[in-house]
Amino acid sequence: MGKVFVAAEAVKAGRFIDTRFNLQNRDWGKQAFQNGHIQGAVFWDLEKDLSDMAKTEGRHPMPSKEQLQQLFERCGLSYEDDIYIYDQGGAPFAARAWWMLKYAGFPKVYIVNGGLEALEQTGLTVTDEELTYPATNLTLQWNESIYSSRADVKGIVDGAQTGLLLDARSAERYRGENEPIDRVAGHIPTAKNFDWEQLKQGTQLHANEQLLTELKKDEEIIVYCGSGVTASPLYAILADSGYENLKLYVGSYSDWITQYEIEVGEHK
Repeated sequence: MGKVFVAAEAVKAGRFIDTRFNLQNRDWGKQAFQNGHIQGAVFWDLEKDLSDMAKTEGRHPMPSKEQLQQLFERCGLSYEDDIYIYDQGGAPFAARAWWMLKYAGFPKVYIVNGGLEALEQTGLTVTDEELTYPATNLTLQWNESIYSSRADVKGIVDGAQTGLLLDARSAERYRGENEPIDRVAGHIPTAKNFDWEQLKQGTQLHANEQLLTELKKDEEIIVYCGSGVTASPLYAILADSGYENLKLYVGSYSDWITQYEIEVGEHK
């Protein structure tokens, strides 16, 4: 079994979390879950469960620790569980949930590479029956070492702290040539770019030689994207590949531009 990603055929008994979502059709994931999901799975919505859309720190702001704990307890999770997270495959949503569970200290959390389709192909039961679980009462050990705030990023930009900022968006958005969502185009100063979609192999995500060659394992890396969503699979792939000095800037570019200036073009 991988450190982060697991092949569907290696999945054992445990808890399943369905995180399917579509940024262009926000109701799709829940509807897809209601139509059929792995037996015993619970559904987590990107914007209702894995973001606090009432906040202003970016487009998919980080939920509070209290909100996350309530989510975990409501779903009956415990530190003893083997937890398998899936989305539609080759998507960023399972990685977002995985990171938040790791932030909360859950030790046995895995992303199913290939998503729901891969699990179906192993013969696991797909049903429209929705189960509820007895609530748990958790004492969480938060792992602050994997969380990056805007202030942490500013420290690197100003040279007060060492570390590499890694932008997971497309090269065109990074260089400021095209920005379909945020009010200003460009990237956080000093950041390098690696488009997370280069990790896609069909419905699976895998590291490639370029990624592993360009990034040093002893360097502290803070990964960000537009709103903290597509940075998650890049973070997860690096973690799976043995990188240990990793942080995720959940607010990401859409949070940074509320306070600070940006760069355009390639960072030298």
